[in-house]
Amino acid sequence: MGAEYINGIPRYCLWLVGIEPSDLRAMPLVAARVDAVREFRLASSKAATRKKAEEPWLFDEVRPPKGGSYIAIPKVSSGRREYVPMGFVTDGMVPGDKLFYIDSGGLYELGILASQMHNAWMRTVAGRLKSDYSYSNTIVYNNFVWPDVTDDQRLKVEVCAQDVLDARATHPGQSLADLYDPKYMPIDLRTAHHALDAAVEAAYGVDFAGDEEKIVPHLFELYAEKTKGEE
Repeated sequence: MGAEYINGIPRYCLWLVGIEPSDLRAMPLVAARVDAVREFRLASSKAATRKKAEEPWLFDEVRPPKGGSYIAIPKVSSGRREYVPMGFVTDGMVPGDKLFYIDSGGLYELGILASQMHNAWMRTVAGRLKSDYSYSNTIVYNNFVWPDVTDDQRLKVEVCAQDVLDARATHPGQSLADLYDPKYMPIDLRTAHHALDAAVEAAYGVDFAGDEEKIVPHLFELYAEKTKGEE
């Protein structure tokens, strides 16, 4: 989930996709869990849930990322942070429903999403869970207008995104919660993010120097242009 991802807390599940019956029978503790799921689903008032009892070893929804890596975006993040902590997952971690993921994203996509440009948009249109940001794949991500970039602009964003990742790596053992605490954010990471912010602004053809009172209206203008005539 998002909280475990941000705080670096291990969480485990029984991922039994493709398991053979003989393997289940050879693991009585696992089989007992599977049997309990079957009984739980059979007792449901929903026909769709009762149908899922035919495969009680599988999650209700099985949608693992298809590639070897993905960009992880926590659904809920502290409203104190300047940037939603996000990054690449390459170790096969299965994302839960509180962790959005982008299968085919690379450094360019991560750079745009991790930038102030995208975070300013998120802060304006996202919902809230108490005071926390509640990222939405439909309201935030789907309505965000990406820049039309040249090859040089794309490369600059990619280089700056890698610099952000490199800055994180100079602080081993620190969780994303540690690194993105606004009171204690390491200066090298903050500097890398500011360089990324400038590169992304340049990709949009603007220079707002991080002024969100200019960034947000500009993004809404782009959105209005993009959706003109769709209603």
